[in-house]
Amino acid sequence: MTTTSFSSLPLTPATLDNLNNLGYVDMTPIQAQSLPSILEGRDVIAQAKTGSGKTATFGLGILHKLNPADFAIQALVLCPTRELADQVANELRRLARAAGNVKILTVCGGTPIRPQIESLARGAHIVVGTPGRLLDHIDRNSIDLSAIQTLVLDEADRMIDMGFYDDIVTVVNACSAKRQTLLFSATYPDDIRKASARFLVKPTEVKVESQHDASQIEQHFYEIAPESRNAAVAQLLEHFRPVSTLAFCNTKAQCETLAAELRSRGFSALALHGDLDQREREDVLVQFSNQSCSVLVATDVAARGLDIQTLGAVINVDVTPDAEVHIHRIGRTGRGQEKGLALSLCAPYEMRWANLIEQYQGKPLVWSDLAALKPAPGGRLRAPMVTLCIQGGKKDKLRPGDLLGALTGDAGLNADQVGKINIFNFVSFVALDRRIAKEAYAKLGNSNIKGRRFRMRFMPEN
Repeated sequence: MTTTSFSSLPLTPATLDNLNNLGYVDMTPIQAQSLPSILEGRDVIAQAKTGSGKTATFGLGILHKLNPADFAIQALVLCPTRELADQVANELRRLARAAGNVKILTVCGGTPIRPQIESLARGAHIVVGTPGRLLDHIDRNSIDLSAIQTLVLDEADRMIDMGFYDDIVTVVNACSAKRQTLLFSATYPDDIRKASARFLVKPTEVKVESQHDASQIEQHFYEIAPESRNAAVAQLLEHFRPVSTLAFCNTKAQCETLAAELRSRGFSALALHGDLDQREREDVLVQFSNQSCSVLVATDVAARGLDIQTLGAVINVDVTPDAEVHIHRIGRTGRGQEKGLALSLCAPYEMRWANLIEQYQGKPLVWSDLAALKPAPGGRLRAPMVTLCIQGGKKDKLRPGDLLGALTGDAGLNADQVGKINIFNFVSFVALDRRIAKEAYAKLGNSNIKGRRFRMRFMPEN
């Protein structure tokens, strides 16, 4: 037995069996360093990057002391966005398989509140939600947090960046004072430390080093003139031709400007920033995650919590003044066993920030010549997939298998011509191989799905 084995923890045999079935054998660094304190019931501040295994960390802590026979809300997880809340809830459901009948509810904005009120009235063990919607339920007295044993603040830095601090304070004050509080944050600057101090009691602090394996991520810096920044992004894309690229800008306005310029040059590009409403954000994320959009131009705050498994490249359109943020940006490529590519554009006035990154990494930056990069063969760089939007979803009892069956049956497609399928309450999105998409649409439009005809359309080309 090694100290990184889950079996070294005081977990039930059923929980250990479930973890083994899920493929969780050895703990990640954040799990190994924080779970012993969490299982002892201590408050914990854990600083770790996205993809470090933090959800399983606090999930096991929640489930360790949860009593399924007690139909009161025993744990609350606060998340900055609905997408992250959905991801967290799904992971908790997987972890809870060994714990019996555990009811987990998501309580987020962007969806009608009445069904949430009805679900809360029927009882739940764990609630995962966003601050604004939880505040609505507290105001309506439709949620009772007085029995909370575990409160989790997930991506606390991002929630505070988004202006949720006062909402968080109100939600925390509605929780039991005897609770355990777990705070997870990708960064933990002094302002977040001061803001969160009132929520925690003698917390154990855990920080997992956020550096990345240099052999996993290939980094290049390019010196540019400020006015040629957007053209330089296009030059990088034309040379390296990554299937999917996340391009970081420091401002919302620049996101929109760059995405529009890339589209004018023939690239499939979309912008993601805090001014988008929930539906617009979902549409953008669906298209990027299913490879119907090649380039996502985003701010740091908007890009946090994205569940993008394979990312060909990260482009730092601007150098960030925060060296730790730079490490989190580039860590989105080169996940798992994949090789990653991180490309950074640096104007003369940003050199001081590049120097800070060099000091933080403890090794010299690799400076390359942008003029030496020539367009690679292959013509226009277009996304390999297009997204078909079907006007039916979970409320119509549609499941991924129904759509895949219709596409591989009546529409005559091979399974490998169908990409990611996303089903929401009232709408579904299916990624189709660009080369056969129009033909598939024509065939599917003349056939039934689960005995019904659904309206459908392609998402606008971007």
